[in-house]
Amino acid sequence: MEKLTFYAVSAPEKLDRIGAYLAERLSRDVVRHRYGNVVIAMEALDQLLMACHSQSIKPFVESFLHMVAKLLESREPDLQVLGTNSFVKFANIEEDTPSYHRRYDFFVSQFSAMCHSTHEDPDTRTRIRVAGIKGLQGVVRKTVNDELQAIIWEPQHMDKLIPSMLFNMQDSEDMDRLGHPSSPSAAGQESEENPAALAESCFRELLGRAAYGNMNNAVRPVLVHLDNHHLWDPNEFAVSCFRIIMYSIQAQHSHHVIQQVLNHLDTHQKDTPRARAGIVQVLLETVAIAAKGSVGPTVLEVFNTLLKHLRLSVDFELGADSRRGSAISRIVQNAIIQTIGFFGGNLPDYQRAEVMMFIMGKVPVFGTPCHTLDTVKIGHQGTKRIQTMLLSSLIMVTSGFKSKSMCTALPSAFLDPLFSLSLMEDSELRQLVLEILHNIIDRHDNRAKLRGIRIIPNVAALKIKREKISKQDISFMKKHGQQLYRHIFLGCKEEDNNHKNFELLFTTLAVLTIELANEEVVIDLIRVAVALQDMSLVNEENLPMWTRCAIMALVAAYFNFLSQMIANSALCQHVSKVIELRTLDAPYLLPEHIFRDKCPLPECLDKEDKQLYFLTSELSECLSGPGYNSERLSIPYVPQVTDEDRLTRRKSFVDTISLQVDIMPNSLPDKEIATTWLKTPKSRFCMI
Repeated sequence: MEKLTFYAVSAPEKLDRIGAYLAERLSRDVVRHRYGNVVIAMEALDQLLMACHSQSIKPFVESFLHMVAKLLESREPDLQVLGTNSFVKFANIEEDTPSYHRRYDFFVSQFSAMCHSTHEDPDTRTRIRVAGIKGLQGVVRKTVNDELQAIIWEPQHMDKLIPSMLFNMQDSEDMDRLGHPSSPSAAGQESEENPAALAESCFRELLGRAAYGNMNNAVRPVLVHLDNHHLWDPNEFAVSCFRIIMYSIQAQHSHHVIQQVLNHLDTHQKDTPRARAGIVQVLLETVAIAAKGSVGPTVLEVFNTLLKHLRLSVDFELGADSRRGSAISRIVQNAIIQTIGFFGGNLPDYQRAEVMMFIMGKVPVFGTPCHTLDTVKIGHQGTKRIQTMLLSSLIMVTSGFKSKSMCTALPSAFLDPLFSLSLMEDSELRQLVLEILHNIIDRHDNRAKLRGIRIIPNVAALKIKREKISKQDISFMKKHGQQLYRHIFLGCKEEDNNHKNFELLFTTLAVLTIELANEEVVIDLIRVAVALQDMSLVNEENLPMWTRCAIMALVAAYFNFLSQMIANSALCQHVSKVIELRTLDAPYLLPEHIFRDKCPLPECLDKEDKQLYFLTSELSECLSGPGYNSERLSIPYVPQVTDEDRLTRRKSFVDTISLQVDIMPNSLPDKEIATTWLKTPKSRFCMI
């Protein structure tokens, strides 16, 4: 061997003839089953290959690869492993000049076939599979850095390479380790003869080398493999695969992967809900990882696809015959909402504001056109479900949203439909609207300190964070303040309000006081609170006794908070006095009692016992000092009349008439439409 190597190095022009001779001998020995000679010939070829680096090595490589192919084609596992080992050695050699004509199609096919070995002996099967994976790893290393070999990224090769790796990764018993960002090197050190660990290492290496233009070809076979093997339900392996993908690729390519998964979700609309939930959960995982880097320019497209599938899951839920079908749909819906939240929560504020407007534009609101949803087909229940899902998505997106100016955070185009939803005859929808408002208005995260409607003995101990109100926020309150007060006032007197509704209403009043209240706003908020108290006493609305007492308790809790926030000692004394008297004579007018289970209720509220109530004259006297225009307290608060009052409010579905009118705004309804309108039940008609 030493003499042969010396001769070949001294006379490199003879290399091609040496290679041809060895190849001829080896072919003959393979056919005649002289495996000892085959091993010697391959060792000779290997050593010559490692020793000689010159221009003349090209023809020799052709002979070498021809012989490796011969070994791989044989049915003897030992020869297949021998051929693979030789190919791996060759793959690690850096050639001085590129090869213009060499192709590796055969090797990709053969190594892929070895990765799927079904040999009856488990040890032999493992050896063949490990050899196949090592061979594919060699092909990848040999080709991905060579611009002339970009052909390896073409679909016909990726469709063999990727599934071969995934097939072996599937057999991993340690699914928790699979997909962990730091696992590949450790796995390689632990066991080079473990097909799953080796396949994962190879898979990571391939993805790490993928350029911008090759991402789609690399990800598509993964999705196809997961489809073919029904790996979306359960989806542990699918999630692990995409973790590996996201941690292996370059961060700026993340949006390619997200887009691929979204497209896949679109093409699987008719799959079972569990399978779709599996795809959405994978999307959630990719978004959660991508959010740390770049998520790309296709933000609204991502949300559009997610919202479309949210609608589909609602359709399925309504059409489900069983509780199980409905429960499965909820899994899809929750996965989509979580994904929206993750994605939206990691966007910069300017993009998040766009997404908020985009989602709000999809919410069906009574009396407004809705071009994305056919609410007549899905009916009242379906529309309510969609409203609930979309508002839940908005809560996720607005969580952590910080805007310096309320004018930009709550433009009219967002605020108007949101307030329309706050008037609906559904306590859950009203709760969601208030939570969205809290997310946007509470810029100093004070809500947690205000949790629960109660008489707070020492507000200063809460260490409320606040800043001086800005000119932009003063302008916002001048423009939208009456709208806010109106919806708080109307929201309090809904008969189906429960404990949570009143908690959220209290938090709304408190957060407005902290974030947006100057002297003028404080007076307005006091007027609203007094109007709520008077409404409960007079009871023209015929409200249930519990609701009337709960409103009184809300007013007491708010006055207690406000008096301490503005540090007005006279007001604090008046409020404390009323609360003390209520504790003795009318505990049902305090939050600690009325919101307890089975709180005894009075038969009527005693209007004459004025010491139990917050009197305008007393409040005006307390605020008569500089800064406050206390004369305005004598003007009773009355909610401003808006177009919403002319509509049949408090219904959570859109009527067909409203759609017809919005389509033809400049024309009078023809006879047929007018007849339809007249026949429409009163509870559902809409202003024409």
